[in-house]
Amino acid sequence: QVQLVESGGGLVQAGGSLRLSCAASERTRSTFYMGWFRQAPGKEREFVATIALSAGSTYYADSVKGRFAISGDNAKNTVYLQMNSLKLEDTAVYYCACNAGLSRSAKHMDYWGKGTLVTVSS
Repeated sequence: QVQLVESGGGLVQAGGSLRLSCAASERTRSTFYMGWFRQAPGKEREFVATIALSAGSTYYADSVKGRFAISGDNAKNTVYLQMNSLKLEDTAVYYCACNAGLSRSAKHMDYWGKGTLVTVSS
């Protein structure tokens, strides 16, 4: 059972930056891809970004492309999400997730973290 622990959420003004971290308790086939989803109040959970932890290939939702950057530390089983130029609509609980294959669907994730709240204020 892989455990994912997120950190780095908080309150930030619009236009500001935050960096999220997610550490996996172990390296398994399920951690080949690690990434982030988010869920705003009253909305469905949506894909944000994912990375192939060994290869370094990255994939982004159109809504965050050019503003967010996902990176990983293969040796530490850790993934990061650098969020820049934050907007009010980025406010959400951000969840770390992992799975064996490339997917942008929450249904395909093998494991989830508990989430960390990001609030962007005006």
